[in-house]
Amino acid sequence: MSLEPDLLADRRRLRGRLTLWRGLAILALFGALALVFGSGARDALPGAQHVLRLPVSGTITEDRRVLEALDAAATDNSVRAVLVAIDSPGGTMAGGESLHTALARIARHKPVVAVMGATAASAGYMIAMPAQRVFARESTVTGSIGVLLQSVEISQLLDRLGIQPQVIASGPLKDQPSLFRPLTEEGRAALNRVIGDLYAQFVAIVAAGRHMDPERVRTLADGRVFTGRQALEAGLIDAIGGEREARAWLAAERQVPESLPIRDIETRSRAERLLSSATESIMKTLLSEWLGVDAPLAVWQPAR
Repeated sequence: MSLEPDLLADRRRLRGRLTLWRGLAILALFGALALVFGSGARDALPGAQHVLRLPVSGTITEDRRVLEALDAAATDNSVRAVLVAIDSPGGTMAGGESLHTALARIARHKPVVAVMGATAASAGYMIAMPAQRVFARESTVTGSIGVLLQSVEISQLLDRLGIQPQVIASGPLKDQPSLFRPLTEEGRAALNRVIGDLYAQFVAIVAAGRHMDPERVRTLADGRVFTGRQALEAGLIDAIGGEREARAWLAAERQVPESLPIRDIETRSRAERLLSSATESIMKTLLSEWLGVDAPLAVWQPAR
């Protein structure tokens, strides 16, 4: 015997309320725990020996908390080695430089290995340079050694629309490049000098990291990407493989046992992790039990 439509609707509303209050209760619990432990306190790196993994994904920018964690790892005796897991198409030059410098400081005291995933290009390739051993998959896309500056100029479009931008600049190069007027020869020359200097820095980083002659690096640093196999042939990486091969190399060449656990670098406070866990739990509850079940059925019910 089927239930009346009004009774079904009441049951769904009741379940929705219960789910909401359940989520609020979970949030309140984690909030209380966060207050107990303190929002400002940070966990120290675990005392047991381990390999520290630094996952790098997405666009690379400068992250103060990551840099501080890496500086702490450089002098932490429980960190036997650092494994940099890269899956990034690149990012800002300054972001790549900051990570490269921090990893280079660690490499002076303990082993650093880099493992490239699907992509490790441009700044994603740069941050692998302090590693004593660089691994990539055969199909990894890497390289793209170079610097890029892009801009758009829409003055002709604005003319057609009858729009006349008014720009007041302190000098002829202050608004170069500009959306509102073509790049001048003087502006192009100035920007070329900036790009040229950044490019020279990138080439020097690769030359030092790969123990290559800078002229050899320049023949490879025309912005092209390489597969992992091509990069190995060109000397841009050391071996084909992933994390398993990196751990085997650490054990054989740097006496870092493969039995040691791997721990991801953690830059969030205990309170942030608790709140993040609470939020994730609430969202899963709401989406799976409330939105995922009741809402679609309340909106659309196929006729039987």
